[in-house]
Amino acid sequence: MSELTAWLLDSDPALRWQVERDLLGAPRAVWEGTRARVAVEGFGARLLAEQGADGMWDGGAFFPAGGGREEGQPWTATTWSLNSLREWGVDAEVLRARRTVELLAEGCRWEYRGLPYWGGEVDCCINSWTLANGVWLGVDVGGIAEWFARHQLEDGGWNCEWVEGATRSSFHSTLNALKGLLAFERGRGSEVRKAGEEYLIRRHLYKRLSTGEAVGEWVAEFRSPFRWGYSVLNAADYFRQAGRKDPRMAEAIGMIRAQRQADGTWLQAGRHPGRVWFEIDVEAGEPSKWLTFYAMRVLEWWDNG
Repeated sequence: MSELTAWLLDSDPALRWQVERDLLGAPRAVWEGTRARVAVEGFGARLLAEQGADGMWDGGAFFPAGGGREEGQPWTATTWSLNSLREWGVDAEVLRARRTVELLAEGCRWEYRGLPYWGGEVDCCINSWTLANGVWLGVDVGGIAEWFARHQLEDGGWNCEWVEGATRSSFHSTLNALKGLLAFERGRGSEVRKAGEEYLIRRHLYKRLSTGEAVGEWVAEFRSPFRWGYSVLNAADYFRQAGRKDPRMAEAIGMIRAQRQADGTWLQAGRHPGRVWFEIDVEAGEPSKWLTFYAMRVLEWWDNG
């Protein structure tokens, strides 16, 4: 076993099982055994312990109860907590046994106009996460999937600022929308999602269509957890999951490859500011196990998949 592999395996079960499955090709019984530990130890158990009797985290849907001004986006409310548990691989049965779906349906309302939780909101990213979390927990969220078809912009993507009159798509909003649709479609490829993918691919995952220049420095700033933020690494990992490889992505893959350090790791560009239940990754400038795993997984897919 290489030193890099040993370093990645020496991780919380939330990451370790994915390393075993996606990088090492371990037998199913091995990584499933590790995955089962996520709900009872480490990050997963700690976050589950923060769930309230009302089914919510920190008393709110997208923001903690009580509001108040804070530095950065607080990441402790229900949607962010469900996102983490889903991404870490917690079995949906754990949440269903807690009546999470029913409790959220009964008492959780979006901060926007008090809309019911499982019906979604008006924000593309929020609706995407609700779509993915609903699929995971077995909720009928087909109406949210239809919402994306109705709110797709003419250029093929989405923009959370559409309610303010935005007519051009956003890299961030489009990627997040695609993730939710991918979870809902379970391998089926709708024309809606294909058009959204093409929006990013036509732009080589990082360029302005008008000038060919990078849309922003943030495309090459890799942050873990990904949260809502766009980067070529986040986008490439989506396309890996979607099983769509296109030569127009080659430059973006090169950007990922170029950030590999001499020891085989990738560095954390920085955490998204805001209150968390607990940190799961390192500070800016330090080698990140999560980012190293994501990057290695993407390059393995690109080079050999």
